[in-house]
Amino acid sequence: MPQRYFDLTDDVYLEGRWELGHPQDTQGAKLVNPWQFRMGKPSSWTERVRIPVKIPGTAMDYSHAAFSIPVVTSRVATIFERLAPNDVQLFPVDIKGQPDDFFILNAVRRVNCIDDEASEEARYWTSEDGWAEKVGTYRSVWGMRIDATRLGSARVFRPLHWEVVLVIPEDIKLALESIGATGVWFQDVSPLR
Repeated sequence: MPQRYFDLTDDVYLEGRWELGHPQDTQGAKLVNPWQFRMGKPSSWTERVRIPVKIPGTAMDYSHAAFSIPVVTSRVATIFERLAPNDVQLFPVDIKGQPDDFFILNAVRRVNCIDDEASEEARYWTSEDGWAEKVGTYRSVWGMRIDATRLGSARVFRPLHWEVVLVIPEDIKLALESIGATGVWFQDVSPLR
């Protein structure tokens, strides 16, 4: 049976859950380049990161800070370290009032894997859109499907030119479910059979 893949995202519809704010440095200044943690590239950040709680509520095992930066508990971090050690970086995070350890989960790989034909919709930026630096990249992807033959050894990754998505294989999904990880939401992006 072929491997299945899932877009892992933050379940924002959970009632009473917290909402995290803009990542900060140790002095409390907003990070100038928070995108470094969600572009599918390694980050050279060396300090601890502080993340404020924007809206108080129940802490989640998986949630997004501002800019959709994944923030995970140590028990979720352990799963990624064990099952995809070459595909992620973990950066320690301080969250006021939280006794547990939290980490930014940075996927360090980008893969040109979106199957435009199998996806419901894949639209590209054109020169007529007025954003020269975006021409030829995805403007929108709806009902995304990936082509698993393009993945190579990547297990946790962001699709090239559509880095808003974090893709994981089924074994990581099952591991997250087995520990009852809160805040996770999965959308199947597996190739169509």
